[in-house]
Amino acid sequence: MPASSSVSSKSPKSLTEILLAEGKIKKEQAEEIKLEYLKTGELEEAVLKKKKFVSEVDLSQAKAKFLGVEFVNLDEVGFSPRALSFVPRGVAERYNIIPYGFEPKAKTLSVGMLNPIDLETIEFLEKKTGLSIIPALVLEKQIKEAIEARYEQELTSQVTKALKETEKKKEVTDLKDLSKVIKEAPIAKIVSTVLEFAMKSRSSDVHIEPREENTRVRYRIDGILFEKLLLPKNVHEAVVSRIKILADLKIDEKRIPQDGRFNFKADGKEVDLRVSSTPTVFGEKVVMRLLQKSQKIPTLMELGLRGRALKNVNEMIEKPNGLIVVTGPTGSGKTTTLYSILHKISKVKVNVMTIEDPVEYQMKEVNQVQVNVQAGLTFASALRSFLRQDPDIIMVGEIRDSETTGLAINASLTGHLVLSTLHTNSAAGGPPRMMDMGAEPFLLVSSLGCVVGQRVLRKICEKCIEEYEPEAGVIEDISSVLGDLYGLVEERWRKEGRKMVLKKGKGCDDCNGTGYKGRVGIFEVMPVTEKISRLIVGKTSAKEVEKMATEEGMVTMIQDGYIKVLEGITTIEEVLRVARD
Repeated sequence: MPASSSVSSKSPKSLTEILLAEGKIKKEQAEEIKLEYLKTGELEEAVLKKKKFVSEVDLSQAKAKFLGVEFVNLDEVGFSPRALSFVPRGVAERYNIIPYGFEPKAKTLSVGMLNPIDLETIEFLEKKTGLSIIPALVLEKQIKEAIEARYEQELTSQVTKALKETEKKKEVTDLKDLSKVIKEAPIAKIVSTVLEFAMKSRSSDVHIEPREENTRVRYRIDGILFEKLLLPKNVHEAVVSRIKILADLKIDEKRIPQDGRFNFKADGKEVDLRVSSTPTVFGEKVVMRLLQKSQKIPTLMELGLRGRALKNVNEMIEKPNGLIVVTGPTGSGKTTTLYSILHKISKVKVNVMTIEDPVEYQMKEVNQVQVNVQAGLTFASALRSFLRQDPDIIMVGEIRDSETTGLAINASLTGHLVLSTLHTNSAAGGPPRMMDMGAEPFLLVSSLGCVVGQRVLRKICEKCIEEYEPEAGVIEDISSVLGDLYGLVEERWRKEGRKMVLKKGKGCDDCNGTGYKGRVGIFEVMPVTEKISRLIVGKTSAKEVEKMATEEGMVTMIQDGYIKVLEGITTIEEVLRVARD
């Protein structure tokens, strides 16, 4: 959602007063601005820009509040192709404006402007478009970037062309009419363009979400959702039905969730799409997960494992039997870590079997089985059958219940190496969670070799990376979290003659202005030692288990994240976003 500002009942007198009231500047800085104004007669805004007391965004938000208009961050708002079609590029460039939102019922056009109180331009746009204009204040550099990108961007321009062919059609509700519409070129083009953009932008998921006035299309890129497109409401049914037909789902069933999959090819690349539809208040929402068929499986080091953590994992996977559990929330890269381990240990001499939901990567040397609940093929039933298939290594996609827990433990105790995942927040939380699902403590400690906790965070874009000196408070926080590890890093920097600097991404075309591109994992690896085994058998809390593990040398996830910050791989904000409890 775009950040917005609104005027309070008591209008503010100046930009300085607004910034002071919001804590963006200090009282001394406000006095300094006032003195500069009295001395030079410069406008307050010019003084604030010159002094650089606040960021450009903070200044613009204060200005919007002062003027009584909305402030919009164009990097965070979805663009409507219909909105762009009302204003030609030449007009947008001449008047330094960018249309981004269109509401057909209200007949309004939302326009980003440098001067949102320019009544002459607003009147001209209203006459040209026949719509009521809703002006918003935006950043100058964002207007220029948006004009350049949006009028040429393949996603927006191609969808605009397709929409022009569907403009005369009313919203389709009759199933016979719908079946005709979804076969027509415009709808097929919209769906293929949405998917092609997903592949080009490295998206992991595409969300097609119905709203009261329109349909929003969002892309998850490097773990973050970005709103990129707004479609008119009248094409929603046809677009969703087109996807449902491709995924072999029932188009006339809209009351219950459905799941399916299909393949899609573009520019010589092929992806497998997992499709999920669910009914919402305004219609069916569809989420498509993109699984790259030709994607190379990363090594453990490429994932972000290193040092003692990597050594502990390598030692465990070399053993002929035992249980390795990878923990973390949904989307934290657990399955990818298991694939990396399998890729390292799967050879012609060993029989590797997996039960997954779904099979995300296809591996040549591995026997992979897909869960099929309707046919009675679950994690537990597959695991039972695996034990009669003479396996050496078994991967269970997820430990979900007591039956799977017991079978995984028994399999590891009878001479098999078992890999699986578990939904807990930390490595230390793994054993208590398994005991909650019925695992006997004495059997658990006999089988459990190590627990890996992990998260994924965004890496700084290498094209726009820059150094900066952090504030004293930031260094204190890093030092407090890292403890003795910080001293080692500081000593290394001193020996190399470098000063303590951190890195961040400035934002460029390559990273879509975010400052981040690509992802890396942060890990904590807890080997189940004799002392930790005693704590598990005694049903000690996860906090006490973690304390013992750190005393024995485990680097926690947040510590691993801070080390990666000091190495210039990611930012402190990104680590705090994903790892701070």
